[in-house]
Amino acid sequence: MRRSNLPAESTRFVGREDEHRDLERMLSEFRVVTVTGVGGVGKSRLARHTAATVEKRYCHGVRLAELATLRDPGLLDHTLLDALGLTDHTSRPPREVLVEQLAERRLLLVLDGFEHLVDACGPLVRELLRRAPGLTVLAAGRRPLRVDGEAVLTLAPMADGDAVRLFTDRAEAAVPGFRAEDPSAVTELCRRLDGIPLALELAAGRLPALTVRQVLHRLDDRFRLLTGGKRGELPRHRTLRTAIGWSHELCTPEERLLWARLSVFAGPFELDAVEYVCACPALPADRVLDVLAELLAQSVVRREDGPAGPRYRMLDTVAAYGAEWLEALGETGRLRRRHRDWHVGLATAYEADWFGARQAEVAACADSALPDLRAALELCLAEPDQAHLAQYLAGTLWFHWVGCGRLAEGRHWLDRALAVESGHDTARLKALWVLAHVAILQGDAVAAVSALHACGEGAARSGDALAAAYTTHRTGCLALISDDMPRAEELLGRALSSYRELGELNSNVLMGQVELAMAKVFLGDLESAVSLCQEVREVCEEHGERWTRAYALYVLAYAAWTRGEHGRARRLLGECVVIDHTFRDLVGLVLAVELLALVTASEGDPAEAAVLQGAAASMWEAVGLPLFGSGNFGAPRALCEARTVELLGLERHRACVAEGRGLTQEATVERALAGRERPAAESEAEAGPEGTPARRPDGRRTAPDTRKPAGSPAGKGGEAAG
Repeated sequence: MRRSNLPAESTRFVGREDEHRDLERMLSEFRVVTVTGVGGVGKSRLARHTAATVEKRYCHGVRLAELATLRDPGLLDHTLLDALGLTDHTSRPPREVLVEQLAERRLLLVLDGFEHLVDACGPLVRELLRRAPGLTVLAAGRRPLRVDGEAVLTLAPMADGDAVRLFTDRAEAAVPGFRAEDPSAVTELCRRLDGIPLALELAAGRLPALTVRQVLHRLDDRFRLLTGGKRGELPRHRTLRTAIGWSHELCTPEERLLWARLSVFAGPFELDAVEYVCACPALPADRVLDVLAELLAQSVVRREDGPAGPRYRMLDTVAAYGAEWLEALGETGRLRRRHRDWHVGLATAYEADWFGARQAEVAACADSALPDLRAALELCLAEPDQAHLAQYLAGTLWFHWVGCGRLAEGRHWLDRALAVESGHDTARLKALWVLAHVAILQGDAVAAVSALHACGEGAARSGDALAAAYTTHRTGCLALISDDMPRAEELLGRALSSYRELGELNSNVLMGQVELAMAKVFLGDLESAVSLCQEVREVCEEHGERWTRAYALYVLAYAAWTRGEHGRARRLLGECVVIDHTFRDLVGLVLAVELLALVTASEGDPAEAAVLQGAAASMWEAVGLPLFGSGNFGAPRALCEARTVELLGLERHRACVAEGRGLTQEATVERALAGRERPAAESEAEAGPEGTPARRPDGRRTAPDTRKPAGSPAGKGGEAAG
């Protein structure tokens, strides 16, 4: 787990010295601290800035969970797991996983924008604090969490001096070389805006077009009474609403329309999405960029740069104002449907691009789009006649659930989508085989069998040959981890034949070929397994596919180990670790670490091998049943453990395993990769003199090293170890 996921501060932190010191002190005295205050007063900025400055107090760092865009309380636990950088492939309740993973960590968890979820957040925080003694929670919202032991810092608007400093700083950013010709006008403007940072930044965003005096005049004359808010509202709430309304009133009709339409986005959005969702006769697509640029200049929209590239976002308060205008225009339903249609199409494009050179980019983009994909799924499920779209979307995102470490959330959406009768066989059957895939990886064989049975019956009834092929494939995968190798070999081979007949080629198909290779390995046919995986490797390299390639390299590394080629096995596994970690695929990562431990022991370093085994054991807790409960998958671990205990002695072996169990995932990856360039020492127990048989992980001898791999089904040969 990375020490921090706090975003870099894009502008200078100005003022708030006293509040900053108070918050630092409170975090040293209390385990839960909540910063409250009116919208736009700077709660989030102060909390994040302070969290960054106290990070060193927490040996496991700081993690930020942004909750403002989350609407479904049922996803709260999933969102926290994601924010914590934790991947869980099991079918256990996510709350159980959270508690287990945090129990031994000293960490600061920042909850930002929780107020609409306070009924769910309060009990969650209470339970986490009770069961994770090293956890501290810093929350930022418009109301307290109301949990025992909570300290509350109510953030007031900025003092006059700080407000002037903030306005001047943002004005200099908006107008390089800015100098206030009339300092008294600046002071008066800051006073009229009640020192609310969001209002000050919106005002500064107007300076390229207006002078300070003009801004003040407009605020005084025309907008003093603008949308003063609901009766009984606090004056500062009215001030903020007035400031946002004032900024809105200064916009052109095109800018106001885009502002309102942008409110349908739940998270960061890209230009292409804006052009599709928000364009209309009054705002042509070729005008969207220019209008968006104006909203950026006015601080209504902000730009964010991340792994997915440049994205745009509106602050929650600003978006809420736009949503009211959209509702007043009577366009909310139509815009939400356009938003849904875009994201259904986006998921379709992502699925196609997953099998290609853009795979890593797709993973990052899908992560960025997740709040909006969730919103699209929610809308599909809210409209009974759109249930087939929910099933289609949940199934199409299989690559995100399976390939990017989001099995638990995928299970959540698939279960919900399949609970509704859609009347569309194709969408339902896809959701069923994807659900089976997810359930298999979670170790939930009962759910997998049920989904596969329903999918098989539905495919036969509707004549859907592709769904039938996927059903056969996943049934073979279930046989593989259940140690029924003859059945796995037969089913996986039959599925691959069906794929070839249907012209189906993608990451799932190639993974089926790797799974067939694994079955052949366990049946003792190493040459055929190597040939199959070498072909997968070549196809992946041709298409730029990396995720499935990692699994093929895992099998090739196994083959290299059996031949005593430890250096090659380590290099192949190092590449596996890098790829699996990049995609957050914990199943692939833990399998690679397990085999790397055996390679390390074979190289003559039993202590490091035991540390890696301990780290793998810790990771399996987030995957599910260790090594799937399979004797075949467990053979490398059993052999490695026997060797290291013999060489280290039981007491030292236990100490090394305990050290590994204490490693974070990030530290495990660093440790695994640190040895990639180590010399590959031959182990006498592993491989004897040239020409003598090497050992399989179950202790049996393999054929001598002189053999060559058999040709692949496509007629291609391959190297013995890749």
